[in-house]
This record gives sequence, C-alpha cells and structure tokens, in this order.
Amino acid sequence: MFKVGEVDVRDLERFGNMIGALGQDGPKAVNRALNRTGDMARTRVVRELAKQTGLPQKTIRKAVKVKRSSWQDLEYRLSSSGGDVSLKYFKARETRRGVTAFVRGERELFEGAFIKGGSFVRGRVALNMGGHVFQRIGGRTELEKLKSGVFIPIEMVEGATAIAFEGLVADVLPRRLDHEINRVLGV
Repeated sequence: MFKVGEVDVRDLERFGNMIGALGQDGPKAVNRALNRTGDMARTRVVRELAKQTGLPQKTIRKAVKVKRSSWQDLEYRLSSSGGDVSLKYFKARETRRGVTAFVRGERELFEGAFIKGGSFVRGRVALNMGGHVFQRIGGRTELEKLKSGVFIPIEMVEGATAIAFEGLVADVLPRRLDHEINRVLGV
C-alpha cells in the first residue's frame, strides 16, 4: 500500500458532494479517472523499471500485468510475477573472458561463462540451449544457468520505480477526478 499526500477534510467533503451530485454517473467518472491515471502510471513504471533493472522495456511490458477498473470494481491494479531473471535478457554478449551483461544499469563481466560452444579461433557454434548463459560447475556436462539476481515484483515496489509511481498518482489522480466530474456535470 502507499499513501498519497495528506488528506484535507474540506477537499474530501467537496469531492463527496460532487460525486453525490452525479448520481449513477459517479462511478463512471471515477472509473475513467482511475483507468487514465493507471495507464499513465503503467507507462511510467515500465520506463523506470527498465532503467532500474537494465531489462528492455519490451520484457518489462510482458511481465507487468494490468487489471483495469470497472464501474462495479473501482480498482486499477498493476502486478507482476516471476523469479530470478536469466542473464539472457540483459543484452548478454560472449567475449573471450566470459559473458558480459547489462544488469542494473552497468555492464558486468561473468568470467568463465558462455553462451556458445567451440573455440574462438575456429568459430563459435550455437548450443541450442535457448541463448541462455551457462557456467561449468564440475565436469564437462555439469552446467549451471546463470541468473541476474533481479526479481521484477520486488523491483516494482522499491527504489525509483515506487517513487515515480507514487508521485504520478498523487499529482495526476486528483486532477483527472476533477476533470471527469466536471465533464459529467457539464461545467
């Protein structure tokens, strides 16, 4: 949960009176305001998560799910699921020393890791393992898939992403509510 600013009782009474004056159109106006603000918040969350994690926006968009508001259920929900994201999704590149990946805004070297097989002199060949990054943990066939340590659900509620979300909602939602109420009232 998050807190949006300090509540002023006078504004709350005024808002209640305006919603009461709308009658049955009240939930429709609130619904439109929530969905518009929520869509703007989703865009901001995707941008900030991409900067914060180093993942492409396309990957973040697939991970962040939206449940839009309706007249009966006035709630807009952003959610995501998933665990430790594979290094494959962080612009991984193979070098002679290992694999580099762009994790949390910095290119990081994972020494001894690999994506392809073969020698660099005769040419590297794809291993048909989905482009994932692996590292040997023992013998020839004992491999471990490397992960980034980035969990999208945790990153959504921490750092710059959470601050950007809360700031946008606190700024935009009251203005959108006022706009939608005035639109229905014909003011």
